[in-house]
Amino acid sequence: MRKQIIFGAIAAISVAMLPITSSVSNAAIDYSKCTDLKSCGGMDALVKAAQKEGKLNAITLPRNWANYGEMMDLFSKAFGIKIADDNPDGSSAYEIETIKTAPASKIPDQTDIGITFGIENVDLFAPYKVQSWANIPATYKEKSGRWVGSYAGQIAIQYVDGLPKVPTKLADLTDPAFKGMVAIGGDPTAAQESLMSVFAANIAAGGTPDNIQKGIDWFKALKASGNFVTVPATAANFAAGAFKIALTWDFNCPGNIAAFKKAGVTVKCVVPSDGILQGTPYVTGIPVNAPHPAVARLWTEFLYSGIKGKSSTNLGSTKGMTGSKIFSSIMGGQNIWISGGAHPITEVSMRAKGTAINPPAGVTPAKGKSLTPTPDQQTAAKELLKAQWPAIAA
Repeated sequence: MRKQIIFGAIAAISVAMLPITSSVSNAAIDYSKCTDLKSCGGMDALVKAAQKEGKLNAITLPRNWANYGEMMDLFSKAFGIKIADDNPDGSSAYEIETIKTAPASKIPDQTDIGITFGIENVDLFAPYKVQSWANIPATYKEKSGRWVGSYAGQIAIQYVDGLPKVPTKLADLTDPAFKGMVAIGGDPTAAQESLMSVFAANIAAGGTPDNIQKGIDWFKALKASGNFVTVPATAANFAAGAFKIALTWDFNCPGNIAAFKKAGVTVKCVVPSDGILQGTPYVTGIPVNAPHPAVARLWTEFLYSGIKGKSSTNLGSTKGMTGSKIFSSIMGGQNIWISGGAHPITEVSMRAKGTAINPPAGVTPAKGKSLTPTPDQQTAAKELLKAQWPAIAA
């Protein structure tokens, strides 16, 4: 189902690295200041400090999004750390606003945001370089580690089986047969997935990444025809019958297909042949004032681990195990993202070394070259959308 995704010139180096150990005393370490695993005292010290803090303030992590449910379940079970996930259906803009305005105890310990939000708010984040730093291309990491690329996806059409017609390209969605059926994730000036949906429509309409006006006009026409509905494409709105077709990341499809199947609904996904778009990777960042700094850094190391280990369903008790032993025994976040249909930042090097697991089924790929808008093109697009999208969303 997947195309090979290359995130720049990634060195073919295995990310299945053994955790660093150190004899540095916990008491001597300020975990809000340490900038890599060594300066955090090594894995044993970091895990011990994280377990003492005992909680991760996560934010906007839907369980079906790139298999974040398994990510959170495994981390919590392995290390005994509770996770609070604020507003799972929120946006990148919501995450940034929360960092700026939330009470100290409610600030997230780490964020998952669109790349432009990381670039525009770099000073909100603390420098931290994970063990697999060398495997991450320079294009997708801030030089001191304040934000780091994590995973990406392609825009797909998710639709309910049994529609009057089967959509295989974005142009199909203009058909009167799809009146009142088409939705996207939300405001494209605030949510990366929605922004990339407009870019995909722009490609289908004959536009270029330097100017997405044709994509905006495509949505204007879709709204005028009655096909585009302005409710966010959330699971709750889907269950309420507010839409039947959504533009979404391909990595959302495996989880959604499984979830809807339990409810007796068959959902399918296809990458549109006239709008093949590979998004820039989402990026992670540890807020400078993260309330649980050791947990934040352990969670970050976990996300960027490429270890082929145990999942939450087959992991036994970790009681009495050292932190480094626990870490080296569990599935790393890079492989968990693959299991959810996402394309992690170190995927190419992992496949070269045989450390990557196989991706799930669930998305029909399109044949053709995939386009990826640059961060500068995305910033320009958001400025254009800020002036015009409110009228479409009204």
